[in-house]
Amino acid sequence: MANKSSNRRIDSASKVIMASPQTIYQAFLNPESLVSWLPPKGMSGHIDMFDPREGGTYKLILKYEMDHSNPGKTTENTDVAQGKFLELVPDKRIVQSIKFDSEDPSFSGEMIQKWLLEPVSEGTKVTIVCENVPEGIRKEDHDTGLGSTLENLAIFTE
Repeated sequence: MANKSSNRRIDSASKVIMASPQTIYQAFLNPESLVSWLPPKGMSGHIDMFDPREGGTYKLILKYEMDHSNPGKTTENTDVAQGKFLELVPDKRIVQSIKFDSEDPSFSGEMIQKWLLEPVSEGTKVTIVCENVPEGIRKEDHDTGLGSTLENLAIFTE
């Protein structure tokens, strides 16, 4: 029997963004702002509900805008995620629980996503740490998506 804890992958990405930690933190708290920069390249988003407080939840629907090589987690063209804000530390850290709506067990489970904001001379170093990444999400695809989201955040806030 395989040790289940050995499958708990951690993916991360970082980028220095020429904006203050306050500006970046605020980009998370408004659903219209969040949905404009969070979806990676090739996807668009819609937020059904949004309660930006510790313990608050949200529902995010991501739609693939073009043909893609991997199917969506929820339907062929969509990923639906239920999020919960576990920790909100203004201008420093956002910790979320994310569960994908999927009948495929390789996408099930709870992924913890931490956004860390560190002031640096050029602006803010933003680091995303994703813990317990579902095994159905290919590492290469996730790395590309995280990088794309950070680039979108930079464009949105700079």
